[in-house]
Amino acid sequence: MTILMNILRVKCRGLAFAAASIVSLVTVGCATMESTPEQAVTKRANDYWAARASGDYAKAYQLLTPSYRKLRTQEQFRSQFGSGAAIKGGEVYKAECEPEKCTVRIKITASPALMNVKVGTISTFVDETWLLEDGRWWRHQGL
Repeated sequence: MTILMNILRVKCRGLAFAAASIVSLVTVGCATMESTPEQAVTKRANDYWAARASGDYAKAYQLLTPSYRKLRTQEQFRSQFGSGAAIKGGEVYKAECEPEKCTVRIKITASPALMNVKVGTISTFVDETWLLEDGRWWRHQGL
């Protein structure tokens, strides 16, 4: 009986190792197949505009190019936007990429601040540039 139990333990350990190996390979495979540049930039651009719409300037700032963040503080970034319109949302409409640069068309929804006039929300499109730096995509922010 003891010999049979030892054989079963060894077989179970082998199966557990094999299962763990398969899960690991699938996970690594999915991670390395992460996405095309367009998919990666679309996700990061949507994250940027979600942060802007929610007023999370710290998160939005972290998606800007490292070179911009070396030149401007988070507070300087935030002060660029004033109070002319409240961003309600932004979503990628399309992304077109070259090896190290993507042009992304964003549909932005905002509430304009007009004195004594209620216009509700309006939508418009803007193009922005995303740059590949150190293996990651970053939003280019003008100075």
